[in-house]
Amino acid sequence: MTDTIRRTVRITILLLCFASYTSACGLFAMPSEPGAVLFQDDFARSVSGWDHYQDEIYLSDYFEGVYRIAVFASNTDAWANPRLDFGDIRINVDATKHGGPDDNIFGIICRYQDPRNFYFFLISSDGYTGIGISKDGRRVLASGDSMLPSTAVLQGNATNLMRAECIGYDLRLYVNDTLVAQAVAAEWQRGDVGLIAGTYDAPGTDIFFDNFSVVNP
Repeated sequence: MTDTIRRTVRITILLLCFASYTSACGLFAMPSEPGAVLFQDDFARSVSGWDHYQDEIYLSDYFEGVYRIAVFASNTDAWANPRLDFGDIRINVDATKHGGPDDNIFGIICRYQDPRNFYFFLISSDGYTGIGISKDGRRVLASGDSMLPSTAVLQGNATNLMRAECIGYDLRLYVNDTLVAQAVAAEWQRGDVGLIAGTYDAPGTDIFFDNFSVVNP
């Protein structure tokens, strides 16, 4: 393929991406400058690559301009992914408790390999925070022995701006622009991103996510 044809093909792809905005377009023309947005989704369109799923255990699907994860069983986690692949990134999302107990968990996933292997960044509606690792299906906290309270978390039926950083071996969680947890992990160099929510003894966690973005650090 000649250079002229290559340039023509690339320009055509970029124009199609701007015109249609699909999640696959995030894989093309990925900017490399710091602060560049690599992928974003306001969930206004239900065909941007995230899961559509519901059973008696949990729901993960688009819902009226947000992405919703609702967990109907106790002591259960559910998550969703857009099926992309990134290295070092910052992930931002607005997370709102819509229903269920304050004793819950919800947040962000990075470097997702498969359902048994990924990093997760969590807060709860009663004000706790933590970073963890799921490796071969065994989940442990990496930021401490337990999730710790933080006054940065808005409790109850509130919206919290969450930011997860996966840069090299360093993992950091910010809530409403405040650093609330950090950890070091070297399991994976890259992977998918995602959203997660879960329950403890009381079922009914119901979280709305909006304004999801992946940014080059």
